[in-house]
Amino acid sequence: MIIKPMIRSNICINAHPAGCAAEVDRQIAYVREKAAEKHIEKGKLKAALVLGCSTGYGLASRITAAFEYGASTVGVSFEKEGTESRGGTPGWYNNLAFDRAAADAELPSVTINGDAFSDEVKARVIETAKIMGITFDLVVYSLASPVRTDPETGELYKSVLKPFGKPYSGQTVDPMTGKLSSMSAEPATEEEAAQTVKVMGGEDWELWITQLSDANILSDGCITVAYSYIGPALSHAIYRDGTIGGAKKHLEKTAREMDAELKKDMNGQAFVSINKGLVTRSSAVIPIIPLYLSVLFAVMKERGTHEGCIEQIERLFTERLYTGGPVPVDGDHLIRIDDWELDPEVQKEVDRRLAMITEENLPEYADLAGYRHDFLAANGFDVDGIDYEADVARLDTI
Repeated sequence: MIIKPMIRSNICINAHPAGCAAEVDRQIAYVREKAAEKHIEKGKLKAALVLGCSTGYGLASRITAAFEYGASTVGVSFEKEGTESRGGTPGWYNNLAFDRAAADAELPSVTINGDAFSDEVKARVIETAKIMGITFDLVVYSLASPVRTDPETGELYKSVLKPFGKPYSGQTVDPMTGKLSSMSAEPATEEEAAQTVKVMGGEDWELWITQLSDANILSDGCITVAYSYIGPALSHAIYRDGTIGGAKKHLEKTAREMDAELKKDMNGQAFVSINKGLVTRSSAVIPIIPLYLSVLFAVMKERGTHEGCIEQIERLFTERLYTGGPVPVDGDHLIRIDDWELDPEVQKEVDRRLAMITEENLPEYADLAGYRHDFLAANGFDVDGIDYEADVARLDTI
């Protein structure tokens, strides 16, 4: 069959197996090149657990840990598997590609497909680590689920992306057509805000670290890091100061509390890394963010500071987490790897362009082509070297 992207409401709902695999291979090649260039010492990071390992920053973290630092890895994600005739999710193909490359490089890896919020998956990870004979030096928490079932009560919680107090409206852009339109979101209720914290706050992260510690599979000096985003002032009403931001602030509070406990118990550390804005399934449907990112990409590419997921995470590992010295944080105990995005001169130029942008001058002021590429490549489309007119015989392999 011939596989073409199927896009609904700014979301691509299918994936190309070969394209996904090629993107994973590209990221692996990048960190291998960086490892040689920076003379990365193997063994500095021996074993990593990545929760949310299949796409975006989680996938980049697993690739960096394995192929730049030589670490054994265990990855957890919840993906729809492909069958001979029905496609799987992009993350499922990404995991297949990662495990194949890890096996070829003789890097131990186990991928667990299941609900990371559940006690069952936590138990499987603990059992897997014991079978592999490893303890984790690094635990990456990169889950991005809209729902969570509490393992103790069985209650289902749902997150929402909404502002507080009053409706929010912002311009957005269709990445495929370049059409500008307005998107809006109604204010959240207290119940919606509380449920969002339950899904995207720090509660589950802390449960993971507690259970891994109790099972004695965290190394002395273990680092755990979760990922977050702050972004520009123009998006704060819908993001940083809205329901998602409330959950992320809970995540940050959890990191500070866990950091104190880990230091005391095992000389460990806990951080939240504030990362750069990038194209994800979530960001594509947030008012203002697609347009902002397309302009940001143009400005940062002109300055030579643009990064994708793998470039950002490789810099996080080599210039923040594993420098041999203290991990640099701001006054709120946050790692700021979004420093290039929020550079005042970058933001000043982004604001200038956004104030003037129209559909007619969009190609001049924004990098819509780059945004569109990232949007498609996340699902295995628009990837160099892939023949998209070629027949794909079956959808359960890469």
